[in-house]
Amino acid sequence: MSRPKYVTKIDQVTQLNEDEKKRIRKVTEEFAFRANDYYLSLIDWNDPKDPIRRLVVPVEAELEVWGELDASREAEYTKVPGLEHKYNATGLLLVNDVCGAYCRFCFRKRIFMVENDEVVKDVIAGLEYIRDHDEITNVLLTGGDPLVMSTGKLERIVSRLRDIDHVQIIRIGTKLPAFNPYRIIDDPSLLEMIRKYSTTYKRMYFVVHFNHPRELTDVAVEGLALLRDAGAILVNQTPLIAGVIDDAFVLSELFNRLSYIGVPPYYVFQCRPTLGNKTYSIPLERAYEIFEQGRMNSSGLARRARFVMSHATGKVEVVGLTGEHIHFKYLRAHYDEDNSRFLVFKRDPSAYWFDDYQEAVDANGVENPFLAARTELDSGDTP
Repeated sequence: MSRPKYVTKIDQVTQLNEDEKKRIRKVTEEFAFRANDYYLSLIDWNDPKDPIRRLVVPVEAELEVWGELDASREAEYTKVPGLEHKYNATGLLLVNDVCGAYCRFCFRKRIFMVENDEVVKDVIAGLEYIRDHDEITNVLLTGGDPLVMSTGKLERIVSRLRDIDHVQIIRIGTKLPAFNPYRIIDDPSLLEMIRKYSTTYKRMYFVVHFNHPRELTDVAVEGLALLRDAGAILVNQTPLIAGVIDDAFVLSELFNRLSYIGVPPYYVFQCRPTLGNKTYSIPLERAYEIFEQGRMNSSGLARRARFVMSHATGKVEVVGLTGEHIHFKYLRAHYDEDNSRFLVFKRDPSAYWFDDYQEAVDANGVENPFLAARTELDSGDTP
């Protein structure tokens, strides 16, 4: 197979019967659907609980009212259209509003909805912002998926970033190696671009998204090898997803297989409380247990991932559980004083997110007023 055919209407999925299509159609009126015949071919259609199916085929439970569209409040960190600057050294450019397929659990599904204006076709203003802020040493290109763009369009952005001396790292967040590895295999110009701009002292990183071991097909592994051989540094990240990767043995298989092919696990995320995502979310403490059990069955090179939440206030790592408490640490924070802050909360097995913890204590068991002070960002107080 080459150049997969894309489908954007649920009626085009011939493997679904008419009753299934009828029930799903109302979900697609709320949240966009997109897939392709390569990825749909990975599904065992005789198994209604098939994990690949669950990744891209809508379910009625998405209509349950829960969460919000911008769960991490990205809008509050948008400095110019298409450019977010939440952490001091990192700039984020939303360069595209299309993906190879739409993950049902996507935390940024709002940009695929009608009248979204977060993604801009012309990123000149974002590039100028980066040029004017020499604290930004690495830039993440995301969206949407940057690899859905033509290589020519993508290279115009990459080349302009390489003209900015203080930008050391260019990161591309992409699930195309899983959704459509032929995008890499059939386009030698993409590999030439990587060879040109991923230099000895200024590397390009590809943060890929493999959510289940069955996505690591032979052609997907071939695509990853081509990216690596062209000079890209590869890492993988995934959320834990109910019905997809909510089993420690499946997670350890993913970790191990990634390590075998030279794609180290990077972050494992707690599924964000985004509108429509309740059916894909796992209670936080259970998710942490799955994460730790998955790591225990992996070699040292496969267990480098950290389990984190991309909270509005920063990237919060879950670092441990005791009988009564859950322990967190800020890996990255919006507020400088929160960087590396260690927090202890009373356990709550029903919690899905950082904000669900109401009682906090510090390491000495003393009540900690931090939660109330930080779960609401101060309006107009962005540094």
